[in-house]
Amino acid sequence: MSDDTVIEINNVWKIFGAHPEAALRAIYEEGLDKAQVLAQHNAVVGVADVSLSVNRGEIFCIMGLSGSGKSTLVRHFNRLLEPTAGQILIEGTDVMGLAPNDLQSFRNRKIGMVFQNFALMPHRSVLDNVAMPLEIRQVSKNERMRQAAAILDIVELGAWGSKFAHELSGGMQQRVGLARALAANPDVLLMDEPFSALDPLIRRQLQDEFIRLSQILKKTTIFITHDLDEAVRIGDRIAIMRDGRLVQTGTAEEIVMNPADDYVADFVAGISRLKVVRAHAVMQDIDAFTQSRGPLSADAPRVNESETLSTLINLAIDRDSPILVEDQGRDVGVITRADILRTVVEGTEMS
Repeated sequence: MSDDTVIEINNVWKIFGAHPEAALRAIYEEGLDKAQVLAQHNAVVGVADVSLSVNRGEIFCIMGLSGSGKSTLVRHFNRLLEPTAGQILIEGTDVMGLAPNDLQSFRNRKIGMVFQNFALMPHRSVLDNVAMPLEIRQVSKNERMRQAAAILDIVELGAWGSKFAHELSGGMQQRVGLARALAANPDVLLMDEPFSALDPLIRRQLQDEFIRLSQILKKTTIFITHDLDEAVRIGDRIAIMRDGRLVQTGTAEEIVMNPADDYVADFVAGISRLKVVRAHAVMQDIDAFTQSRGPLSADAPRVNESETLSTLINLAIDRDSPILVEDQGRDVGVITRADILRTVVEGTEMS
């Protein structure tokens, strides 16, 4: 586990049923699939041999259709569910080896969780709701109220501390839930479809708010969603699950440009490449290009290797010359109109 790795999951299985160990043994020995495990052992495979790692400060999105195992998986990170097999390491701590009291303390200090249904206490004020993790930690009342008020200011709800949950809109309630998760200053945030119950406009506003907070607080975050557009907007990397298994992990660009199989290709077919694909994925090698085509014009437009396909298209409309791609002041690639057109057409054919 490297210094930059905060979460490491190795070969995690979760099988629901009366005899999960026997079902797992049959999977290994007989090669049973999910349907056969259900038929022969009356057991359901929720998570199947998942391994992944999450880096410090990263927003790692886990997504898939309903029943894919994404929410089941995230509940293993803090042992709300006990895995049938596998290893879970958070900041180097073997979560599976923690005794009940140590596990409770670990959850309270290290992990914050934001739920889809807000889960606010209706008899407590907004300020009291946010201060709850600190109360569990036995922080003095004055100090926990001070810290809770500071977090409410960060989520722009400072004036609502004395209100109760029923007096807030759904979007405001979810911001209180986020503030409560942040109040104890956890190393890791677990967010299970936190915005999916909200109206589209409010949902997008909260996505923007979360992106802003992430840039300020730099929390390592596991973000569960079934919405690819949301994952692309929020995630540094995306993991796609199907039938309890991890099918592909990568940046949005890597997954859209190089889907691992037909399932992933169908999954990402509806996403626009314009904001996802970057210049470095489109460019040709500059040395090979100049050897075959000659030197480039001195006034050729230049872009950073992280520039979007949308910007490249606009440049290609305005100019005939190829576009130079640079990285840290050094020319590393060339993009022609044909390169751009080929990328756009391939995306259209996928959809």
